[in-house]
Amino acid sequence: MGKATLEPIREDDMAGAITRGVLFVHSAPRALCPHVEWAAGNALGARVSLDWTPQPAGPSFYRAELSWQAAPGTGARLASALRGWAHLRYEVTEEPSAGVDGSRWSHTPELGIFHAATDVHGNVVVPEDRIRAALEHAADPDRLRAELDLALGQAWDDELEPFRYAGAGAPVRWLHRVG
Repeated sequence: MGKATLEPIREDDMAGAITRGVLFVHSAPRALCPHVEWAAGNALGARVSLDWTPQPAGPSFYRAELSWQAAPGTGARLASALRGWAHLRYEVTEEPSAGVDGSRWSHTPELGIFHAATDVHGNVVVPEDRIRAALEHAADPDRLRAELDLALGQAWDDELEPFRYAGAGAPVRWLHRVG
């Protein structure tokens, strides 16, 4: 595990609730790596230096992980800071905290970004209106399946799974008490 250098945190930032989450950078070209660190650091309010390792699932790509603790909503700030960058595949998770649902954001260059609320176990929670909208197509099993797959983010999972698997056992950096 590597070390993280933290910038000073204002006292009023620490008064509120704290949640935990993880930034999984599944693939980034080498030239983009310092920009990812800068964007993540900006969202977290602390300087970030990631341990980049080669990504076996993609030639000339690198991967990194960062565990963080910060105020609820930090996951959304991280996902937004990295959104839309070419050749960048990532996921951000944020655990549920008092009065706040957990979340997962998945991003691929081809599909863009997907967001879902999650339960305490990390399972995607599909809102009832989304299920009702899918059920409008119950007479067409293929369309029903497509609507439910979209609600669950299946296309993002399918695209990211080879990159997740290739990263198993890679080092993780822990960043505590930020933002």
